[in-house]
Amino acid sequence: MGAGPKMTRRHFIVLSVAGAAAVLTGCATDPVSGKKQFMLMSEAGELGADKESSPHQISADYGTLQNADLNRYLTTVGDLLASKSHRPAMPYTFRGVNAVYVNAYAFPAGTIAVTRGMLVNMDSEAELAAVLGHEIGHVCARHAAEQATKGMVSSVVVTGLAAFVQYQFDGYGDLTSGLGMVATGALLARYSRADEREADALGLEYMTRAGYNPEGSIALMDVLRKLSKNKPNIIEMLFATHPMSEERYQTTVEAVRTKYVAAKNNPLNRERYMDATASLRAIKGAIDQMQNGEKAMSAGKFDEASACFANGLRQAPNDYAGLLMLARCRLMQKQGAEADRLAQAAKSSYPGEAQAVYISGMAKVQTRAYEAAYQEFLRYESLLPGNPNTTYFKGFCLEGADRRQPAADNYMRYLNSVRQGEYAEHAYQKLVEWGYVKKGT
Repeated sequence: MGAGPKMTRRHFIVLSVAGAAAVLTGCATDPVSGKKQFMLMSEAGELGADKESSPHQISADYGTLQNADLNRYLTTVGDLLASKSHRPAMPYTFRGVNAVYVNAYAFPAGTIAVTRGMLVNMDSEAELAAVLGHEIGHVCARHAAEQATKGMVSSVVVTGLAAFVQYQFDGYGDLTSGLGMVATGALLARYSRADEREADALGLEYMTRAGYNPEGSIALMDVLRKLSKNKPNIIEMLFATHPMSEERYQTTVEAVRTKYVAAKNNPLNRERYMDATASLRAIKGAIDQMQNGEKAMSAGKFDEASACFANGLRQAPNDYAGLLMLARCRLMQKQGAEADRLAQAAKSSYPGEAQAVYISGMAKVQTRAYEAAYQEFLRYESLLPGNPNTTYFKGFCLEGADRRQPAADNYMRYLNSVRQGEYAEHAYQKLVEWGYVKKGT
């Protein structure tokens, strides 16, 4: 299957406008060092890109945790750390998400998320502060904006102010892929080792300013190092975007031993963290089963994956992520009707979250219920606008329902935004076949 389109028109507008503003001003001031830096994404560009893209990633991770108390707790800890940072005025938000792999990430303007897989593997609030402080460090050092700038510079000679930063759409040819994963290729930057060292240092600075024991940072790294040996599949995304090294670990240990030695009497707040995450720990066995299921599904072992997801759901009935993981597996097994049943159950367990609507749409496509699938994609678009792939799937459903004119209209709109990839090729070939465009144009 093709890797998918490079960039949507809306992302192009956001980044090119940011690039234009930066070219006019020449450079920006690094919020951390106070030094001048070459930057082709303004703060307004960071805000716009974050606002447009972060909802898609949150939904791709099965939405925000349905535990208001836990999300308030994460917000309380995050807000305290942000208030001690170099960019306290950014519109930070902190939340847990239902994904079971181990990761935490930040969008450019401060949308920060931590997965359930990460939360159930930590033991103290100080470790949580280390995670959130590290992600705040990326925001304060403008690392995502730097990555976007590098992408812009690589093509600015050819395109002027047009900033063609590539966005990779993960496996959209695969029916199990989420329409939500729009912008992870660029805005969720794959940080350099230098970026990681800086974020580590800033995270230590912020957590000690906030009154936490810096040993929490070492404990967190120990947890991640242990997981990388025992369960490498659940942590590979974290290490792909946040590269770990022995040098990075030893640098943190030395900083805690010397620079922050006086803060080692600060609390770790283990009991408070345990109380706040008790509901997650109660289903850790289910989360482990879902992690095993994702590993099996990625290896194409769909029967094994189905058994793992089913085991997880027996321990945590009506778990939104578990239902959708099993639904995706059923799709890969060509069991569209069962996938749709599971997606409907997921809709009931988390009303208004978009991924269940998408999976239901794809299940209906598989069973050739095209009109019903079209209605699901309309609903998905109302819940989570801004993804051109929704337009493609609407066209595909209309084509299946033999409604050629509206199908062509949707394919035209899709090709106005996306010109590369398997979907673009299908849309173009249909428009040629139907006589709406001439081949070669």
